[in-house]
Amino acid sequence: MDPRIITERLKERHGIQQLNEMQLLMASTDARKLILLAPTGSGKTAAFAIRLLRYLGPSKGSVQAVILAPSRELVLQIADVIRPVAAGLKTVAFYGGHAMAEEVNSLSVTPDIIVATPGRLLDHLTRGNLDLSGVKALVLDEYDKSLELGFLDEMRRIARRMRSLELIMLTSATALQELPDFIPVRDAEIFDFTRDAARPRLHTVRVNSPERDKINTLTDLLRSLPDGRAIVFVNHRESAERVYGLLKKAGFPVGLYHGGLEQHERQLAIDLFNNGTTPILVSTDLGSRGLDIDDVNYVIHYHLPLTPETWTHRNGRTARMGASGTAYVIIAEGENIPDAVTWERDLYPTGKEPAEGGIRSHVATLYFNAGKKEKISRGDIAGFLIQKGGLTKDEVGKIVVNDHSAIAAVPRDKAREVVEAVAPHRLKNTKVKITLMR
Repeated sequence: MDPRIITERLKERHGIQQLNEMQLLMASTDARKLILLAPTGSGKTAAFAIRLLRYLGPSKGSVQAVILAPSRELVLQIADVIRPVAAGLKTVAFYGGHAMAEEVNSLSVTPDIIVATPGRLLDHLTRGNLDLSGVKALVLDEYDKSLELGFLDEMRRIARRMRSLELIMLTSATALQELPDFIPVRDAEIFDFTRDAARPRLHTVRVNSPERDKINTLTDLLRSLPDGRAIVFVNHRESAERVYGLLKKAGFPVGLYHGGLEQHERQLAIDLFNNGTTPILVSTDLGSRGLDIDDVNYVIHYHLPLTPETWTHRNGRTARMGASGTAYVIIAEGENIPDAVTWERDLYPTGKEPAEGGIRSHVATLYFNAGKKEKISRGDIAGFLIQKGGLTKDEVGKIVVNDHSAIAAVPRDKAREVVEAVAPHRLKNTKVKITLMR
């Protein structure tokens, strides 16, 4: 594909005003074997997508490219970036928890690009659903994380099916300690953008907890923070459920994210966090990397990170792309502190709301029981809310459209009257039920 077309589509479909240095480099390099090192939130997905799409030709009726990623969330994120830009090239996403029948059905017309978790792609190969012998391009995204999660064998078995590779890309947020032995990348060009990833605008603060159970300290901290968005990291699913339940009972606008939830529940949690409905998110380390999460003001380590990498990746959710942010570490007396955990100052939160106001949910989310399969787009919903709901363009928040549903953020103080105003009207000649979620 022409790089100018790719750039224009990225700008148009994803609101990218200007390519950053890394993306510009991927728009010009002709490297066929490359390792891209870049921190979370730096635009890495768009960068490798540019290089990949520049290489791919028109649809050939066979799989041209495979992108492997370690989590369902990352697979969906990558597919969402590539699909609107790769016009004329069919892009499919395969991942655990997705109905196998739907994925098989999507293969009735052979895709050009497959984005998948290693386990689910290998499942398709074992069933004889796919032929990868003609694949020309392979991307291993977040390769180090895939190793951590034990996907080495699956990736090796998949790569053996690819006999025609010409373009190979590995990406990671940290320097790779181990390179794959199943693909030839020892002589790859390395593009390292982590050296410029120092975060001088990330501030670290120790929060002293007088009790081993830190929940009271956490609530005092959250009440004392200025308005913004916060992720509270815990080490276990059970802890996430407990902390979430107690914060919700205390009246905080809070969401929950961990691996024990269904995929649609996790995605909804991220959507409500991103649109501002629940500006506090309690998460296990599943949420520390690979997710499409917008500006985060505060990272709170409710539990101390278990590894230096975890400390880095958690903190990487804030102070991104030149913005500032603060990481708070809640430490109880006598708690063993890992060497990687450092701080600039101490804080004893009072639990008093700051004069400028504390963390608030300024928007509510509307649910639509129709989506892409009903030919509903984000533009359709935005226009509907403006014309029939009485909102201004600036009052319509983030809109997410799924296959058979959609959500839209609107001002919380106007949400109920918007629902009443649009109720009698059809959306794009379709009777759609619209309800207030939160």
